[in-house]
Amino acid sequence: MIQLIDIDVEYHLRGQSVPALNLVNLTVQDGEFLAIIGPSGSGKSTFLQVLGGMLSPKKGQVLFDGVSLYEKSSDQRAAFRKTNIGFVFQTFNLIPFLTAKQNVQMPLLLNRYSTANQEERASQLLSRLGLADRLEHKPSELSVGQQQRVALARMLSNDPPIIIADEPTGSLDPDTSIQILDFLKELNQEGRTVIMVTHAPDAAEAATRCVQLVDGCVNEMNIDNQRPITLAASNM
Repeated sequence: MIQLIDIDVEYHLRGQSVPALNLVNLTVQDGEFLAIIGPSGSGKSTFLQVLGGMLSPKKGQVLFDGVSLYEKSSDQRAAFRKTNIGFVFQTFNLIPFLTAKQNVQMPLLLNRYSTANQEERASQLLSRLGLADRLEHKPSELSVGQQQRVALARMLSNDPPIIIADEPTGSLDPDTSIQILDFLKELNQEGRTVIMVTHAPDAAEAATRCVQLVDGCVNEMNIDNQRPITLAASNM
């Protein structure tokens, strides 16, 4: 279980304090698929940075199974992220001079897997995402949707129980967006906790629960996740 308790974050710009998160309280159960929706500037990116252990709040606590994330050292937080959290971004952050398979191998290399295990795991994940025939292609040789699938495979390489997705469909066409959302639902059904930030209400319907972030405050929303996901082109 993940708990955010009285999280308060503010930035200092030109001598003024600008609130980003205002006493946010939120609990995410294990195995939940939570969507966080809100307009640009609502605090979504700050929320994910705090949740992912990358930005210390001014006050409040982030607890993972009762353990305070920000009572750990920065090295301990980095180690926690490496084994527990997989990140998916709108910008795929693929290494341009590496192949798809080599990009997926990178986290495994950093965790000192053998070369044979790296290659086997990367090939399996890319095949699962429909890229068995693109293992040796570099990012520039792949479509935008294929690049996102490589990024998803890389995210899964260390088998994280928690997935944090920041606008994962933001740069994709409607059909590819639906495929990515369906895959996130599949990962959630396997028991992983998925937390997705999005500006698109249609994308949020992939989740089982939705909260709205407005002016740094969280409000619960009702969503109909039984309807088919039909992403409008204008949201891409």
